[in-house]
Amino acid sequence: MLLAVDVGNTNVTLALFDGERLVADWRVSSHRERTADEMAIELRQLFELRGLKLDAVDGVVISSVVPTINPALVEASRRYLNCEPVMVGPGVKTSVRIRYENPKDVGADRIANALAAYTKYGGPVVVIDFGTAVTYDAISADGDYLGGAIAPGVEISLDALVSHTAMLRRVEPVAPDSVIGRNTVASIQAGLVWGFVAQVEGMVARMVSELGGSAKVIATGGQAELVAGLTSVIQSTDPLLTLEGLRLIYAQNSDSDARH
Repeated sequence: MLLAVDVGNTNVTLALFDGERLVADWRVSSHRERTADEMAIELRQLFELRGLKLDAVDGVVISSVVPTINPALVEASRRYLNCEPVMVGPGVKTSVRIRYENPKDVGADRIANALAAYTKYGGPVVVIDFGTAVTYDAISADGDYLGGAIAPGVEISLDALVSHTAMLRRVEPVAPDSVIGRNTVASIQAGLVWGFVAQVEGMVARMVSELGGSAKVIATGGQAELVAGLTSVIQSTDPLLTLEGLRLIYAQNSDSDARH
């Protein structure tokens, strides 16, 4: 079975696939200082919670936006899973034509999202990934990755607001009933959540217009459900989109020496 791992700045998401079938998936916090041994302990515990064994894994594919974690991930894969992982990056086949000025600058997770979205939904398609940062990615009718936009996510926007003001405090990021807050908590929530929804709606309108006036819009990532429930511009949420993309990338590279 294939273990797909997507390392973000806040969370690590994992999925175990048997062919195209999803067997299990997990979400854990990112810890930048963990060793390969510590990673293996956590992985074994996650597997055991689902009644699974580590020796069921015969392939590993990884995307990561946290380079300091990568050496320990590779070592854990080699030592405990007996697999040479496919690290998504330059030199790895993806079948996605990247139209960025410097293709090496595009995050591996964004390429995985583009491949999965085009494969599942066709093009043109806009993918919004709600993570620590929010990425908006545009994929053409032919499946080309055209580029996109990067903005601060909900949590770091709230962190910045609280840390740079003396009188404002952290609130739960939920949508108040009205955009006109009647107290400080509701005012912060209105600005944070409804302001974020307005950003999404504005960005989608502009991006779809540049794509020719029509495109599917797919949301993924930790805050996708929160925002998607508050706007009609998002047509579908797909929480495992990145991991599905990693599975597709692995399939293109598994005939090389990606495993032993």
